[in-house]
Amino acid sequence: MAINIAALEGKAIKTSESLTVFIVQNGSKFGFRSQLAYNTFSTANPALGLDPGFVNVITISAADAASIPDGGIVNDQGQIISNVSGYVSNSNISRLSDFGLQPLGGPGGIQFEESIDLRARALANSFVKEIELQRKTAASGRVFTRFEPISDVLENQQVQVTTGLFTNNAPTMSAVYTSSAQSTTSKNYYYEAWDGIATTSEPQFSVAYGHRRGSGSSAAGTLNDSPSRAVYSQYRLLLLNPGDTTFTFADGTSSDSIYAINYNRARVKDRLDPGNWQISLAQLSGSTVPNNVHTGSNVKVNTPSPNFITLIDDSGDVFNNGTLGTGNVYNIVSGSIANGIFNPSAPKYYGLMYPSLGVIILNDAVLNVSASFNTVAGSNISGDNAWKLFTSISGAMASSVSYAMQARNIETITSTHYFVRVKNGEYNFSNNPTFITGSVGEFSQPTFIGDPKTYLTTIGMYNDRQELLAVAKLSQPVQKSFSVETLIKVKLDF
Repeated sequence: MAINIAALEGKAIKTSESLTVFIVQNGSKFGFRSQLAYNTFSTANPALGLDPGFVNVITISAADAASIPDGGIVNDQGQIISNVSGYVSNSNISRLSDFGLQPLGGPGGIQFEESIDLRARALANSFVKEIELQRKTAASGRVFTRFEPISDVLENQQVQVTTGLFTNNAPTMSAVYTSSAQSTTSKNYYYEAWDGIATTSEPQFSVAYGHRRGSGSSAAGTLNDSPSRAVYSQYRLLLLNPGDTTFTFADGTSSDSIYAINYNRARVKDRLDPGNWQISLAQLSGSTVPNNVHTGSNVKVNTPSPNFITLIDDSGDVFNNGTLGTGNVYNIVSGSIANGIFNPSAPKYYGLMYPSLGVIILNDAVLNVSASFNTVAGSNISGDNAWKLFTSISGAMASSVSYAMQARNIETITSTHYFVRVKNGEYNFSNNPTFITGSVGEFSQPTFIGDPKTYLTTIGMYNDRQELLAVAKLSQPVQKSFSVETLIKVKLDF
């Protein structure tokens, strides 16, 4: 059934499906150009009932509305404009809900999104300008500035620092001592090496001897577990992979008998620095003394002309990247830091280096041959073998400064960088009483009027409760004024 358009002449129409509103004039439908057009037209024609209640609006179907030809628009002045080609379309369905009204548009309606966007942007720009003005006003007397997490804070910055291993970050140690403060009982297990005999000296490393079956030490008074066996077991559990029972060296030999150098953990920091470690050993007099009595005073540097061995790790070998395990593991070979590995095509292997733990393991069989250690390996006999390694190291140091022990450590320092940005309008006034004078708070310096100046000397770091956590001092005061901006980077190390 065709719709009677003549009956709708001069009426306001809506569709039941979408509540689209338009008016019919001269047999055609006219939509509204904007919210202003709707408001102006509804005020001028109250009889149409174009208020939010749509009291007098006639309801028809969307199909009937589509059959009414498009005529034009109602402009912002409430005038009906005909023949606006392409402006009015059945597809232009608009919503006025953003303005507190029921939906408009549909057949003959006009899309209001462009007008809404323009008004929204105008309101937003006005709001931003107001906030910016408030920010600038507040900045003039600002006491705190909150860091922006993304632009002002750079976290987890890591750098590796290498320093000397010994006291006061010294890279060398040219004299070594034992301590009377160490108990006799503990000396059955290890000797602690100090950098002096005065009360201000500090422990640097310790030396020990271990045997898998407990040979070379007495079990008396140790609950039937000899010191050498305890030492070997401790290093086996600490350094070897599960299931391994003996130390195996690069030349394929395994040993039940080892010497150990254990650097003070606080001095190692993260790890020993591979390639920057060297020790020297002096030849002992063991080859001239029966094995079972090579203890106590019989342990001494061979005279008159002992041989000396210098040992390094093989991290400088371009074909060696360390083996996997408890940190990297490098081989101990004869050589020097200055000259590298001796005979690199066929090096002589003395032991293993565990940089992450600060531990050196030496093969006693090689030391017996090369340095006349003559290790006492009898059953249930106090061989005091750790003393042999201490004597060899100290003897080399005493003979020449060229045989000083050399070592460095590596520490990974994690930092957070804070960028303190002081803009031109900020921090140009001071709470210092000397900044003003008189009862009304005039500037003490007349030149400050219109151009105040301050000097930045300290950065305070606060938490959200305004509690001072850290203080950064500048090397020299930095002048601040309305014509100067300043960027200061504060680095906190952890």
